[in-house]
Amino acid sequence: MATRLIRFVAEGTTHWGTVSGYEVTALEGTYPTTGELLERGAKEWRTAADRPPTHLLSAVTVVSPVTVPCRVVCQGANYRQHAIESGMDPDNRAFNLFFGKTDASVTGPYDPVTRPGHVRLLDYEIELGLVIGAAIDRPVTITDDQLPRYVAAITIGNDISARDVQLPQGQYFKGKSYRGFCPLGPELLVLDEADYALLDHLNLELRVNDEVRQTDSTSNMLYRPAESLSELSTFCNLSPGDVVLTGTPHGTAAKSPHPLVRRLAAALLPEHVMWRLFIRRNEAGPYLRPGDLVTASIRSGNGSLDLGTQRTPIIAADAKNGEPG
Repeated sequence: MATRLIRFVAEGTTHWGTVSGYEVTALEGTYPTTGELLERGAKEWRTAADRPPTHLLSAVTVVSPVTVPCRVVCQGANYRQHAIESGMDPDNRAFNLFFGKTDASVTGPYDPVTRPGHVRLLDYEIELGLVIGAAIDRPVTITDDQLPRYVAAITIGNDISARDVQLPQGQYFKGKSYRGFCPLGPELLVLDEADYALLDHLNLELRVNDEVRQTDSTSNMLYRPAESLSELSTFCNLSPGDVVLTGTPHGTAAKSPHPLVRRLAAALLPEHVMWRLFIRRNEAGPYLRPGDLVTASIRSGNGSLDLGTQRTPIIAADAKNGEPG
């Protein structure tokens, strides 16, 4: 059975703990980082059920289960329908699309996210996060059977994106890395060996103000975890506690124009004009606005794996402190 872990603050002190129902049992060991917890804490979290609970879940502040500094690596257009939505042919994908977010974007599962003052096209992307459990510092070929060696846990991620920075400027890194743009948690679900087969059968759902915007199954991934980690190992080191976000389902606010429309627009209009028209046309779309509440959940169909539910309020930037465009 998977172990439900959270990182939380109680009485001014940060702890790790196991969750059972509405109760938490704090771990007694000191684990400053997620990597240290995964490397040294297994014996303690496996025996925590033998001790009485120490806190009520409702009485603690749950924070990100992935500590910083860390690497945040992402996959793009990795679900069949989202690839189509992005103007790609999922049956003729020539490559697995990777990019990164800075760890400045990491925030907790219930923390508010500020829409920067210059951003109008703020988008959401629910993703399954793979939390690395063993160092990858050379090219390796990882099979499904070997996945438990490298992926210790899973969590929920939301790859929040400023599309009016990402697309016109061609800057994934910047447009996806503003502070707070990567809510993680609430739970760090540490998998038992039998649980790994369920990674292909997890249901993702994201709502905005209780309206379902995204829903899909990991069975519709184009590139699965073992294959993706194998390719990542050829150009990227990963350490225990790093997180790989495995792509988002269809239903994001951003919709890609048909490739022919994009080519015609590029041929007929200066690039800055084309993107100004894109932003103006999309401002009325279903993008995130201050006052919205985003909820995101991931669980297996049989209910044996449940990563909890993120709740992310969207707030406006302070006029004095909002980031410049």
